[in-house]
Amino acid sequence: MKAKSLIIIILLSTLAFLLAAEDLKLDIVFSNDVHGGIDRAAATFINPQFPPMLGGGGVAASLIKHVRSYGDGKMRDNLVVDAGDFFQGHPIGTVTKGKAIVEYMNDVKYDVMTLGNHDYDTGEQALEEALALAKFPIISSNIVNRETGKLPYYLKPYIIVEKMGLRIAIIGFTTTDTEKMSFPENIKNVDFTDEKEALNKYIPIVRNQEKADIVIVLGHAGLPYDPESAYQSRYDNSGVSLMENRYASWGWDSQELAHEVEGIDLIIGGHMHKGFAKPWIDPITHTMAIQGYAYGSNLGWITLLIDKDSKTISGYDTPAIREGMLITLFEDEFVPDPEISQKIAEQQAIAEKGMDEVVGYAGVYLSRINTDAQSLMGNTIVDAMRAEVGADFAFMNLGGVRSDIKSGPVTYRNVFDVMPFDNQIVSFTCTGEFLRRIIETRIEGGRHGMVVSGCKLVYSKKRKNFDRVTSLSIGGQPWDPNKIYKCTTTDFLMQGNAGLTLLTQVPEDQITYHMINLRDGIVHYFQKNSPVKTKIDDRWKREDNAEPTPEMLQTAN
Repeated sequence: MKAKSLIIIILLSTLAFLLAAEDLKLDIVFSNDVHGGIDRAAATFINPQFPPMLGGGGVAASLIKHVRSYGDGKMRDNLVVDAGDFFQGHPIGTVTKGKAIVEYMNDVKYDVMTLGNHDYDTGEQALEEALALAKFPIISSNIVNRETGKLPYYLKPYIIVEKMGLRIAIIGFTTTDTEKMSFPENIKNVDFTDEKEALNKYIPIVRNQEKADIVIVLGHAGLPYDPESAYQSRYDNSGVSLMENRYASWGWDSQELAHEVEGIDLIIGGHMHKGFAKPWIDPITHTMAIQGYAYGSNLGWITLLIDKDSKTISGYDTPAIREGMLITLFEDEFVPDPEISQKIAEQQAIAEKGMDEVVGYAGVYLSRINTDAQSLMGNTIVDAMRAEVGADFAFMNLGGVRSDIKSGPVTYRNVFDVMPFDNQIVSFTCTGEFLRRIIETRIEGGRHGMVVSGCKLVYSKKRKNFDRVTSLSIGGQPWDPNKIYKCTTTDFLMQGNAGLTLLTQVPEDQITYHMINLRDGIVHYFQKNSPVKTKIDDRWKREDNAEPTPEMLQTAN
């Protein structure tokens, strides 16, 4: 009997030791840049002609429920978080001004969300009304009221959650890009302070005062497209910065914050619409940075392994070998949650009434993929703008084109997908010299240009800034620096965004606000010109060995 008792004691001791040595597991499900994409959608990024269906919020709900089924609250638990840009982009989000998306997030029980730059697209008041419905906290540590210098009432800088005996801090931030990418009127009451400074302020607070064991940063900023090469260009082998006096004119990205801010375990980001199957891990700080793709096409799922004794992260797991932590929400791979799917479908039917009406035809596949600032879709948009108001010259930013249109019938829905934001068409008159300055501004330094219509242009990157245009004609006639031209663009650019601050110098009496939504201008173009067969032509061309034409030499200085 004594021998048996001893064996039992040894077995129990061994089991207790194994249980004590087992890591805690924290499943984190994350989304970013959903842009209203909770409805079913065709995955044209996989196959434009025969796209598989994405299940949207219904499938996402099933996956979230599956992840939560693993949790016991003692050795394994979970968080569901979102990194901003949650509603503007699909009709169900845009038409309801975010309310339908917040209701969905309530239904699947998100734990926390931060704000992205596009979340202010309909103005702060509309955003407040949507956030008032949220049954979860909204966090951002670097948005402050301009009058008080304090966070707006609808935001917290961070939250503390307790899971498995751990205190987990989640700090939010919003990219300072917002100030350069939003209409001034929409953010007139708020400032976006330096992200790095905000994190350096709040991390000691959560570590020392709140006694947080794990610090997660939920921020609307992303990793570079090629993190490895970006890191090598920024830091030497010892982690010392290679960039003197780095000025965050476009905000700090996740890689920089992971490297330069102490005390972060994990950064969950977005903004870039580029997903990564595995975390980027900083070689010096060992901070992990993760992010997913956009428009509700996927959910991220990473399992943090946490040592019970030290309460530090010891590693991570991902659910899939090929996709790693990113799970594409294919409808034929998951059973959509029936209740949530039905609710979304009902809201979608209201938001999308009349959107399947055919407005014209595309004679070719209108791709948004750029070839040196030209794309078939981009060219179509600026051609439509110029035709709508009878302008000599039209231009828009490269990032303004959000989808393709395949050949065949074109519906209002297709146009909405291309141009989901409520940009208005604006025209103005200016001299040829000012028009040239607009172009030169967009090819200055490392900038890649803009989408144009009504011109034939050649430029050289080998020439000095603001003297790079070597040949220019407008409306088939040689460019004249003294001639008055009628130009058209969007109200977004007219307010000085995308680096075009010089447009704010145009006198008000030279500007015409047509009160025409750019989407409607594109619809009108298809109605009048179908089948649309846009081409890549000689409107924009880079030739680094090109010599200036005589008229360009006369004004180059």
